Amino acid sequence: MTEILLDTHVWFWYLTGSRRLGARLRRVVDSRVDSLWLSSISVWELGMLAAKGRVRIAGDYRAWRARAAEMLPVRIAPVDVEIALTSLHVDLAHRDPADRFIAATAVVHGLALATQDARLAGLGWLPTA
Repeated sequence: MTEILLDTHVWFWYLTGSRRLGARLRRVVDSRVDSLWLSSISVWELGMLAAKGRVRIAGDYRAWRARAAEMLPVRIAPVDVEIALTSLHVDLAHRDPADRFIAATAVVHGLALATQDARLAGLGWLPTA
């Protein structure tokens, strides 16, 4: 069974119980709780979104992240040299650097990306959940 890399929005929406997360992806996360990964870039990206006021986080972000890790344990995939180098060759139609690192993380670790982002889900070279 392929392990799953959660895209930033899937991680956040799952933890907050958002209706924006589709039922199919919610079932994927529920059924794979022992094989979930998260890129360290997603931790950074969500923190940046919270700092800019684009998402609401209750209290301090560091404390929220600690609670999130208790609610939904995930294996953290740090950005390493191989991911950084692979991200240089990720073929995306948009310039979002977080998406480049997240896609590269999936490729390097052989993970399927759980995403609702059509810009990522439709790529033939990126396995998605």
